[in-house]
Amino acid sequence: MRALVFHPTVACYLLTRAAGAVWESAYWSPLSPLRLRDVQDPALPGPEWVRVRVRMGGICGSDLHLVTLQASPSASAFASFPFVPGHENVGEVVEAGSQPGVRPGQRVVVEPVLPCRTRGFPEMCGPCREGDYHLCVRTAEGHLRPGLMVGACRDTGGSWGENFVAHRSQVLPVPDSVGDEEALLSEPAACALHALLRWMPSDRDAVLVIGGGVIGQLVVACLRALGSSAPVTVLTKYPHQAERARAQGADHTVLLQGRDGHYEALADLLGARLRRPMLGKRVVVGGARLVVDCVGSGRSLDDALRWAGPRGTVVVLGLASLPRGVDWTPVWLKELRVVGSYAYALEDWRGERVRTMELVLRWMAEGRLAVADLVTHRFPLDRFRDALHAALGKSAHRAFKVAFQFP
Repeated sequence: MRALVFHPTVACYLLTRAAGAVWESAYWSPLSPLRLRDVQDPALPGPEWVRVRVRMGGICGSDLHLVTLQASPSASAFASFPFVPGHENVGEVVEAGSQPGVRPGQRVVVEPVLPCRTRGFPEMCGPCREGDYHLCVRTAEGHLRPGLMVGACRDTGGSWGENFVAHRSQVLPVPDSVGDEEALLSEPAACALHALLRWMPSDRDAVLVIGGGVIGQLVVACLRALGSSAPVTVLTKYPHQAERARAQGADHTVLLQGRDGHYEALADLLGARLRRPMLGKRVVVGGARLVVDCVGSGRSLDDALRWAGPRGTVVVLGLASLPRGVDWTPVWLKELRVVGSYAYALEDWRGERVRTMELVLRWMAEGRLAVADLVTHRFPLDRFRDALHAALGKSAHRAFKVAFQFP
C-alpha cells in the first residue's frame, strides 16, 4: 500500500530542524523524516482485529507538531518507529479476523487509543478498569509495539496510509445519516467533549477558549450541544476563525493583537481589571471561571493562566508543544487548577455509561452537533506537501480541518 511513513534518525531530525527554521518546506522535503512510500499492509495481530480501508484521514494539530519536530521528545517513549501517522479516520472494514464483531463493508470510525484490551492483557490496569482507558499505563507493553494510539504504533499503521488495523473494541459503526466529513471529526469532537464533561462550567461561569482552530471550534460546538448557556469568549488569531466561532455559538470573539494588545477587549468582556507591572505583560485581576487552551504554545498557556479568575480552571486541551516564557505566578496567586486533557473515555451521561465518541456520533446523527463544514480542504495522498502547507497556512488558505481523501 501507499503510505506516509515517519522515521526520524538523529541526523535527519537535527538536519531537518535546522533547515526548517528558515525553510518551512524542509519538513516534508526528501531530507525530512516524513516520506511517501510503498509499504506492506500491517498484519492482523489476532482474531479480534479488523482491517480498515481509509476513506479520509485527518491532519491534527498534534500531527503538525510531529511533522515540524515540535513534539516533546518524551512522547517518543510511547511510539515505535517507523510508523504511519494519522489517528483521525473514517473508513470501511475490508478484512476481519474470526472474532471481529463487525462485518466487511461496514463504514466505521476507529477510536485510536491502544489500551490494555488491544494489547492482549486479560486483566485491565487501574485506569482501564475505571473506564479511563486513555490513561492506560501499558501503552508500551503487550503484544503490540509501543504506541499511545493508532498513528504512532508501528504494528497498526495509521490513517495517512491506504489501510490500517484495529481491535474490535476500537471500532464504532458510523450511522447512515452521518457523512464522512462529520465522522472524521468525531475523534477531535470527542476530545473537546471529554474535557467539558470532566470540567463542565455552570451557566453563570464565564468561559474563555484560546484558539480558533478546529479544537477551539469544537469546544464551543460541544458546549452548546450539551445545552450550556455559559457566556463564551473565543480568542482567535484570524478573522475567519472568529466568524466561524460565532457561528458555532460563541457570544464574543477577540482577535489576538501583538503581545497584549487584545487585553483591553478581554477585560471588558470578562469584567476584569488590568494592572501594569515593572516589566512584562499586564497583570489580570479577575477573569474567566474556565479557560480552555486549545493551542498549547508558551504564549497561549501564559495567557490562559493570566485570564483565569480566582480558583478558576485552566484546561490544556490536546498535545502541547514545549512551552517557554510562561509566568506561573497566577497559579499560586489565584489558586488555579491546571489540568490536561488529550483524548476520551467512558463518560457518565444522564445515567448512561457511554464512550465519548459514541455520544458524539449519536449527536451528529440527531443533528445536535453539526460540524461537517469544518472540513475545508481535501487532498489525495500524493499531494501531501500541498496538504501540510495548507494545514500550516491557516490564514492564507482559510483552513480548518485538512484531510487526505482516498479513492
